[in-house]
Amino acid sequence: MSHKRVTKRKAIVAAGGVAALGAAAILLPQANASQDSGSGNTASVKTLKAGNASDLASQLQKMLGDTFAGSYYDAAAKQLVVNVANVSGDQNGVVEQAKRAGAKVREVDNSTAELKAAAQTLKAKATIPGTSWAVDPKTNKILVTADSTVTGGKWNRIESTVKSLGSGMATIRKSSGTLKPLVSGGDAIFGGGARCSLGFNVKAGDGSAAFLTAGHCGVAAKQWSDSQNGQPIATVDQATFPGNGDFALVKYDDPNTQAPSEVNTGQQTVAISQAAEATVGTQVLRMGSTTGLHDGQVLGLDATVNYPEGTVTGLIQTNVCAEPGDSGGSLFTQDGQAVGLTSGGSGDCTAGGETFFQPVTTALAAVGATLGDGGAGNAGNAGGAGNAGGAAGNAGGAAGNGGAVDQNGDGIDDQTGEPIQGAGAAGNGGAVDQNGDGIDDQTGQPIQGGGAAGNGNADGGVNETGNGQNQTGNGGHQAGNGQEDGSGVTQSH
Repeated sequence: MSHKRVTKRKAIVAAGGVAALGAAAILLPQANASQDSGSGNTASVKTLKAGNASDLASQLQKMLGDTFAGSYYDAAAKQLVVNVANVSGDQNGVVEQAKRAGAKVREVDNSTAELKAAAQTLKAKATIPGTSWAVDPKTNKILVTADSTVTGGKWNRIESTVKSLGSGMATIRKSSGTLKPLVSGGDAIFGGGARCSLGFNVKAGDGSAAFLTAGHCGVAAKQWSDSQNGQPIATVDQATFPGNGDFALVKYDDPNTQAPSEVNTGQQTVAISQAAEATVGTQVLRMGSTTGLHDGQVLGLDATVNYPEGTVTGLIQTNVCAEPGDSGGSLFTQDGQAVGLTSGGSGDCTAGGETFFQPVTTALAAVGATLGDGGAGNAGNAGGAGNAGGAAGNAGGAAGNGGAVDQNGDGIDDQTGEPIQGAGAAGNGGAVDQNGDGIDDQTGQPIQGGGAAGNGNADGGVNETGNGQNQTGNGGHQAGNGQEDGSGVTQSH
């Protein structure tokens, strides 16, 4: 299976590559979070899904302030472990608050400030191509990695720098591979003789359909095709590499391109519901055009990687394997959260290795894009009360826009005055389309902002309560594929 650009009522697969080769994970529904009953304790450690643990970690980081020294997800116990430092006395009771919130709290020696200072020392004294470092909250130390090119004086330099930090601050390990961006020639998305992988489809700030991929792909070529030697289908709008990240926003050239937020693993299609922060210990899946689907675990955050092309900061370190051509591919969770874009690493999927990823949340914020059906605001929903612009509860909306009301079909919530997320173009306010064919029954003209002639299914349209149920026909894309919760999740293509 390969990426194909399909316009009008067909959608382009938002996968990071082609068919999975030797997939390392089976995607199964995840159980809901539950709370341990405890044994009379006032604070009981909660059993959490990885996504909920990430949310709790973000909340506790704000609450704990300077005492917060990192966190990680214990996948075996399904618990969030939070490190705290400098809490003697704990006059404000923040540790007890963290325990009551459901985290497992442990006291450690190195504070976040001390770890950051150590990382700055590494940056100043040991920025050597072939090296990387990231905080490992499980050991409460900085993990420094040197690849096979770091020998002789280079190795002595990084080893002495690590020793100067003190015995309890950092550890160093050798990697048998070579750290490099994973770009290559082959088949997936092609540009300038290079091959990369598409990460996630998004909606650009101007509402156009686009996708995210690696920044080093974006600087390698301006235009990209979905087939080798094929015509360009998308043009790079923004790209960052090296420096503060490795990400690029690439806009589809055809404004009618529909680009749902999903990943096709070759075995099934995983709907992407939102972007999520990575948490150390979380199980993740990576899809790429060279090696397909592989899984692993997040090992470190805010990693610095010194590629031959330059230093990149703010990355996620994992033990998921990857190979040339996987660059830009999707890193996500089994419950549909977008986490990262493949940047580079060492090793391969035979011997193993480490791989680094650009956080999706950072990339979205930097380029001004949002996850969702980029360019798919054509969910015409032409039936009922002139909802010709993709009004409330639109199945293409990010969250069903629950409760939104748009009586005149102008794409603005009548109650709040705000644009309705996921809505299509303003449309012809009073248009009527009882049979859902995208044609105004009164004028005989196509309805502006409406989708292609829909199938009139009752499972994916609009009503004023935002529950995602259609009243008269959705005029949307070919399967209707909205859910009763208004999520607009597609099952497969």
